[in-house]
Amino acid sequence: MESLKIIIGKIKDGSIREMINEFKWMMGYAKNYKKEIIFYIFLGMFSTVMTLASSVASKELIDVVTGHNVSKAPLMAIIMVSMALFSLFFSSIMSRITMKINIRIQNDIQADIFDKIIGVNWIDLSKYPSGDILNRFGSDVGTVANSAIGWVPDLIVCIFNFIATLAVVLYYDPTMMVLTLVNAPIMLLSSKLLMSKMRDYTKKVKEMNSEVMDFQTETFSNVDSIKSFDLTGLFSKRLRGFQNRYKDVNLEYNWFSIKTNIILSLIGMVVEYSFFVWAVYRLWTGHITYGEMTLFMTQSGRMSSAFSSLVSIIPSTVNSTISAARLMELIGLPKEQRTEDDGENLKDSVSEGFSVKLKDVDFSYVKEKQVIKSSSFEANRNEIVALVGPSGQGKTTLIRMFLGLLMPNSGDAVLCDKDGKEVTLNASTRKYFSYVPQGNTIFSGTIAENLRMVKENATDEEIIEALEVACAYEFIKDLPDGINTKVGARGLGFSEGQAQRISIARALLRKSPILLLDEATSALDVFTERQVLRNIMNSGYERTCIVTTHRPSVLTMCDRVYRIDNGDVSDIDEREVNRLIKDF
Repeated sequence: MESLKIIIGKIKDGSIREMINEFKWMMGYAKNYKKEIIFYIFLGMFSTVMTLASSVASKELIDVVTGHNVSKAPLMAIIMVSMALFSLFFSSIMSRITMKINIRIQNDIQADIFDKIIGVNWIDLSKYPSGDILNRFGSDVGTVANSAIGWVPDLIVCIFNFIATLAVVLYYDPTMMVLTLVNAPIMLLSSKLLMSKMRDYTKKVKEMNSEVMDFQTETFSNVDSIKSFDLTGLFSKRLRGFQNRYKDVNLEYNWFSIKTNIILSLIGMVVEYSFFVWAVYRLWTGHITYGEMTLFMTQSGRMSSAFSSLVSIIPSTVNSTISAARLMELIGLPKEQRTEDDGENLKDSVSEGFSVKLKDVDFSYVKEKQVIKSSSFEANRNEIVALVGPSGQGKTTLIRMFLGLLMPNSGDAVLCDKDGKEVTLNASTRKYFSYVPQGNTIFSGTIAENLRMVKENATDEEIIEALEVACAYEFIKDLPDGINTKVGARGLGFSEGQAQRISIARALLRKSPILLLDEATSALDVFTERQVLRNIMNSGYERTCIVTTHRPSVLTMCDRVYRIDNGDVSDIDEREVNRLIKDF
């Protein structure tokens, strides 16, 4: 009755339907690996047959010895040892093969889910903490991969194991089989303990793991700021707070598991002892031999184990559906708007450059606050156009719109060639942009490897040329390994100004017709900043350069300056530019 109540409750709150949908999604991956699944099933069945044959051989050996028919003893012993050695050799070979298959399948599924997550709309994905995404991508993908290829084989092998063992018992003593079938429903009903609250506990543990990972990721990414503000004590305190919450959630789950295991173990003991008592009685009355009694005791353990395996599939399935739900939540987010035909339509105009235009654009992250209000903007070929304004007013938002990461709520954001052909800015037009964001964006590896991220087949000469334009080669050429010098994570080993120039060189190497510099020269001195901008515009490549800046030294080099204030983007004249420079 309790099991029925649980199932009815899940049907009412919709969780059964959710679990079915999650399970179907997860099993969708299994279709791609039918051969591997058949191989696992064959392997499991073969292992079951070998174990049963070994048990029967053991029974025969005992009967030979107890019956004093020693002539057959050597043969039975040889059979037992041979089968044990064969089983050891077979399991070792199969372990190696299955490991290779498991790694390949998990990598395939992980790569597929990675591609789907990375293709999600930026603004929707950014709502999830990075630690949570990492935990889902790591732990949950592994759970789904194992379940997708293992659930069907495990279920079939467990059923085959139970039936085969039951058949052996039936062959030697039908009454023992009856006892098995009587005890089976008891074990089945006990599985309700695993269903009860299992889904809720699993979800809590996974969510807590995500919170802890997000805290760790954020802390170690900003360790310099934490040290600078002497906040090590505060973050140590926060860590211990997370640890206490992690402890409470996991101990609660552990206590539930302990109680469940105790009850199931007691039921298992009752089943096992019932077999033992009945086997002793049958031996005492002369219905079975010592060998058969040993066989029954062995098989009672096997049937208990087989049934426990069947029962354990329930929490395993619950756990995997939770992981599937967490992944489905991510990949179910809206996809990036991508119109490849639009991007290809401008391909022949790349060498002649593009203009970027916004027309009466409105945008807001949340309905309550509009970031951009009915604004227009234009940056043409061979121009440097600046975006100025107080922090937090929308400069970076416009950059994201140019890159197709954000779409206007209304109005048009377009890319335009020299003939006036327009294409809406989206993910497919991003290939025509090079971007240098705020902050340090250098990755660990060599300087050359950092630059080749945007152009894999770039020659050393092309890399050096880009570094020279960015005024970076002047310090790199003096390094012992030159462009092959190792760089630490986030540019460790270089100053902020040096890291910025390497980032600019990387963007220039791509030779895109539009260059976006988001406070990208903030760490450079005025002379170097102006020299870099001159080099960029005199590099003999048709380019549109859009910069966001707080520094007036850049403005005198710009063809046009737009100011963003309270959501309004306006083109300011030369007099206003001079006033900005004077008031700085």
